[in-house]
Amino acid sequence: MSTIKRTWKVNGKSVAVRAPAGRRLLDFLREDLGLVGSKEGCGEGECGACTVIVDGEPVVSCILPVGQLPDGTEILTVEGIEKKRAGRLIQQAFVECGAVQCGFCIPGMVVSSYALLCRNPKPSVQAIREGLAGNLCRCTGYTKIIQAVKLAASRLPKRK
Repeated sequence: MSTIKRTWKVNGKSVAVRAPAGRRLLDFLREDLGLVGSKEGCGEGECGACTVIVDGEPVVSCILPVGQLPDGTEILTVEGIEKKRAGRLIQQAFVECGAVQCGFCIPGMVVSSYALLCRNPKPSVQAIREGLAGNLCRCTGYTKIIQAVKLAASRLPKRK
């Protein structure tokens, strides 16, 4: 298998990447960079626990080979999101609304919520459902998660 040599921006920092082209992004983030917030739930791209933002779009990192990401790719993980005001607002809203149970899916939920609120700062309940459609939670009925996203949206600074 060929090895890639690239430079990406991960959570705002330049990272030199040297890895087998077929290596999963999830494994690179967790094992090489120590960014363990993204979880492997299914390994098939179905549950969303491993969601990260790649060049502005939420993607499941468990099925994305690093060889598909070009030089200059920007990746934002839950660790990077928690350093942003909106990320902290989302996390706090999840806690306040009781949307966290076992916590395994929450990093992916937070990342998907962040991506949604960046695109649509005042989403309807339907838009929230659609924005989180790729994320599964086995512990809640989603009601509290939707409430948390609405609460976070209500606390975001107004855009001009």
